[in-house]
Amino acid sequence: MSIGFIKQALNSLQRQSRRHTPHRISQWFKWLSPGLAIKRWLIISLGGMVLGFLGLAIWIRLTPIFWATLLIRNFLGKITDTVPYYISGPFVMVLGLLLLVWGQTRTVSSITEVIRPNADEELVDVLLAHRRLYRGPKIVVIGGGTGLSNLLRGLKTYSANITAIVTVADDGGSSGRLRQEFGVLPPGDIRNCLAALADEEKLLTELFQYRFSVGDGLSGHSFGNLFLTALSEITGDLERAVAASSKVLAIRGQVLPATLSDVRLWAKLADGRRIEGESSISKAGGSIVDMGCTPANPPALPAAIKAIQEADYIIMGPGSLYTSVIPNLIVPQIADAIAATDAPRIYICNIMTQPGETEGYSVAEHIQAIDKVCGRALFNAVLVHKTSPSARALIRYSQSNSHPVFLDREDVTKLGRRIVLANVMHEDEDGCVKHDSEKLAKVLVRWYTGAKV
Repeated sequence: MSIGFIKQALNSLQRQSRRHTPHRISQWFKWLSPGLAIKRWLIISLGGMVLGFLGLAIWIRLTPIFWATLLIRNFLGKITDTVPYYISGPFVMVLGLLLLVWGQTRTVSSITEVIRPNADEELVDVLLAHRRLYRGPKIVVIGGGTGLSNLLRGLKTYSANITAIVTVADDGGSSGRLRQEFGVLPPGDIRNCLAALADEEKLLTELFQYRFSVGDGLSGHSFGNLFLTALSEITGDLERAVAASSKVLAIRGQVLPATLSDVRLWAKLADGRRIEGESSISKAGGSIVDMGCTPANPPALPAAIKAIQEADYIIMGPGSLYTSVIPNLIVPQIADAIAATDAPRIYICNIMTQPGETEGYSVAEHIQAIDKVCGRALFNAVLVHKTSPSARALIRYSQSNSHPVFLDREDVTKLGRRIVLANVMHEDEDGCVKHDSEKLAKVLVRWYTGAKV
């Protein structure tokens, strides 16, 4: 549990004393909700207090049971002589409970007031949400680029047991420059996923995503890329650097590189050309017929294999087919681990085709490309957006020879895949199309719930 969460949770108690009485009482009853593990410890605390006083009485050679019984009898006798038992009994009981709750509340409020004076949520609500998230399904998401980070923003509201397995084949932009100059694995996609999974650490997330616009050597670099590069040098590898960054950002789940090998993608085109480098593949302007990496058969990160083996649910995509999704699957151990699991596995097909990679591709052709590279079927369902973008968006994308991915139902069915149709698109004012993170996550969780029944 992160320090940020503890501070937020403690602080919320202070707000309870400022709310009206009915709301406060309803909040108190929430403490009795199943799963919070509060009732048992409260009872144990009271039992310990009673035993402590009993032990003290025995130590000083009193006869505690006799004297306690006599004291209680005399005290209760005087009360019931004055006030009838059916009034005095409930009154004393309620008074005792109120004093106990008030004392506990004020104790934590005093600590809260020092640690963090402002809060918007009640402590019990924060704890219930925390319990729900950390009891969520173990979800493994495989991909890269902006598509993966966009999906993670939606999924983290349903589960904190998320593992993002990210490609490290990027060789363009800031990541490519750092890779060339420092010999480190490209941190860009990992940085985006860390920021997407960050738990209410707004300032730190903005800092991680901040990109320098001026300065010799700094222009074009993001702070997060530089931070991960420095941590990689200090800790010895990218895996440890990501783990340290995860603590700083208080992320829900974990982000893992697919491999720690310095892999470089290559693609064979239909015209016989062999293109090397992730950033060059989509610029080559040809039809991709085969794909691999150098060195061949890189070893997978053991933690990534373990996450796949323990997963309740595996999601591939969305993202660039040949430069974000497939690069993870050409790590043989990852493909083997996915094929061996019985967990539901779904591929999220892109909404639009991508120039230089999937021009003219249908849904079935996306699936066939993955099957061909991996040599087997790794997923049993495909999620497809079912409505067309606006005319404005179609015109915008057609200028770069990009069009909606056509759903060829019969061919997909022949490939043995179940089709999941849903409206999961977000279109902005400029006609840019992408998956809506909230809608997409909701559909995926709903499908998983139905698939496991």
